[in-house]
Amino acid sequence: MAIRVEHEVHERRKGRNYGVGLILLGFVGIVFGLTVVKVIQLGDAGQFERFDHVARPQLIPQEEASE
Repeated sequence: MAIRVEHEVHERRKGRNYGVGLILLGFVGIVFGLTVVKVIQLGDAGQFERFDHVARPQLIPQEEASE
């Protein structure tokens, strides 16, 4: 037989934990939504590689590279 006595502090903590969980879930949802919108607006997924701030000659079209 287990003793199950919950103090009012436990109830308040449970409520706060649910609140923090909902806030974190909302934040993750916003970040995921922004990522999806950015990728959809980008169109071609190959263009996404150009934004890694690293010089990669294989991504430069041949017309620009010969100049």
